[in-house]
Amino acid sequence: MRHRILVLGAGYAGAFAAGHLARHLDTDDFAITVVNAEPDLVERLRLHQLAAGQDLRRRPLTEIFAGTDIRLRLARVTGVDADRRIVTVDDGSIEHLEYDTLLYTLGSTVADHGVTGVGEHAFHVAARPSALRLRARLDALGRNGKVLVVGGNLTAIETVTELAESRPGLQINLATSGQLGGWLGAKARRHLLRAFDRFDITIHEHATIERVEPGRAIADDGTEFVTDVTVWAAGFAVHPIAADSGLTVEANGQITVDRQMRSVSHPDVYAAGDAVFTLAENGLPLPMSCASAGFTSKQAIAAIIGDRTGSKVTISKLPYVGNHISLGRNDAIFQLADGTGKARPGALLGRPAARVKGAILRTAAWSAGHPTFGMPSRSRHLASATERLAARRS
Repeated sequence: MRHRILVLGAGYAGAFAAGHLARHLDTDDFAITVVNAEPDLVERLRLHQLAAGQDLRRRPLTEIFAGTDIRLRLARVTGVDADRRIVTVDDGSIEHLEYDTLLYTLGSTVADHGVTGVGEHAFHVAARPSALRLRARLDALGRNGKVLVVGGNLTAIETVTELAESRPGLQINLATSGQLGGWLGAKARRHLLRAFDRFDITIHEHATIERVEPGRAIADDGTEFVTDVTVWAAGFAVHPIAADSGLTVEANGQITVDRQMRSVSHPDVYAAGDAVFTLAENGLPLPMSCASAGFTSKQAIAAIIGDRTGSKVTISKLPYVGNHISLGRNDAIFQLADGTGKARPGALLGRPAARVKGAILRTAAWSAGHPTFGMPSRSRHLASATERLAARRS
């Protein structure tokens, strides 16, 4: 019987990892199954563009995995039982999938922070269906109406500037609980504020929204924001599937792993992307991001191949270099960070930064969309239990 590798999620981390495993593992020894709710690779970094009205290129997973023996299972993951090595999926009917090795890359969703009314009355761009719902609502508004974006992080900034550029005429506000761009260097923050002024976006700092209702959002000091559309972009959260699985997780629900992306409680489970808690080279938690997905998936790939074939596991670096923020299509900020994770004084700004950001987006999509590029002979065989144990101890 072949060793069953089950990959949950086919975003940047999952699609990349599944394809690379297929490149290196012998098909007589290994069977790889990918479970994903969407038939296409979703470029999450571009979902604010989709919501604003742009049409994104389709990247069908069947084409991405063409030429491999990867089995694609289109279904929604509803549960994981790590002790019994069973994953429950739903595609209209319930099925239980067994595995020998699990790679968990289900990513994250919007964080509502327990704020009343977010789920019922707010829109977000953390998934393709939700971005399309926001797009339809904005289409119904036409060129008139009020939009409130809640949040002050990268997603909030990219979303609010994209909406302002793509849909002129809307009255757009942003409410953030802190200082907008307060983590940026002085030069980058001045550029950010100039962009908001150019787009005529009204900023409300130190405004913590505590309730969302139809047609309005209420701050903790009683301030009322009248709006036709509330867009919630106040951070991300890991789906509770991980915490309910029996795996050891952090307080925020991220899976606790060792340096090789193995679950500390279940060594047959690996994790990558937003769902994993690990420390960057600077000793701080690696943030949820596309870059983190790439670094952690490379490490998980190396660990799975090494552990299952009895070979040495290489250690990949987990750097945190800074933030790249789009401000519409032709403007951006590339803020570098120092060894402690704090912003450096300088930054790349404007069109040059936008060109770099565009190249990063294209590279991320290409890497995830072509994981089998240069496919070798799939020469890695499953080692015996004794061989695997010896390799782990060496």
